[in-house]
Amino acid sequence: MKILLASKSPRRRELLEQLHIPFSIAPISDISEDYPKSLPVNEVAEYIANKKGEVYSKLIQSDELIITADTIVIKGDCIYGKPGSKAEAIRMLQSLSDSVHTVATGVCIISSHKKISFTSRTEVKFCKLTDEEIEYYVREYSPFDKAGAYGIQEWIGCIAIEWINGSYYNVMGLPVNRLYRELKSEFGFKIE
Repeated sequence: MKILLASKSPRRRELLEQLHIPFSIAPISDISEDYPKSLPVNEVAEYIANKKGEVYSKLIQSDELIITADTIVIKGDCIYGKPGSKAEAIRMLQSLSDSVHTVATGVCIISSHKKISFTSRTEVKFCKLTDEEIEYYVREYSPFDKAGAYGIQEWIGCIAIEWINGSYYNVMGLPVNRLYRELKSEFGFKIE
C-alpha cells in the first residue's frame, strides 16, 4: 500500500522518515482549521485531522493510504494554535511560562476501505521564562508555524521545559509510536 502524508510540516515529514516507512507527500490543499466553538477542547485536534482526512478521502486510490494530523496546545480551556504575529507569539509564551499545558495531536488514517483516528496527549511543564528569553526566542526562531508558538526541539525546549509526561515526538507534531502501532494493527503494515 502506498502511504501519503498530507502535511506542510517539515517536522512531520522528518518524523515519518525516521520510521523508515516509504511515503510520498500528498498535494497540500488549504483546508480550514475551523471547528465548532461548542466542541470540547480535548476533541479539537482530532476533529481537524478528520476534517483534513475527509477532503483527501475522495482523492485516494484503492492502493493508497493517507495520513493527516493537527497539533494544538491546550491550557485550561484555551487553545493555542499557530500565532499570527510576533505579539501573539510572545503572549502565548508568557502564558505558558511557569505552568503546565497539554499538547494534543489528532491523527486520521484513511484507506479506501477503512478510517481510524485518535488523539495523543502530552503534558509539558515550562519553567518561569523572562521576557528577554521569550523575545529572543521569537526573534531568532520565528515560531509562527508552530502550535503554542514553540518547538520542543529548538532552543526554547532546552531552556524552558522542566518535564514532559507523554511522547516527545507528539509535542513535535506526530505521535510516531502510536502511528506505527496503528499502521501495523489496523492496516497490516510490515517492516521489510
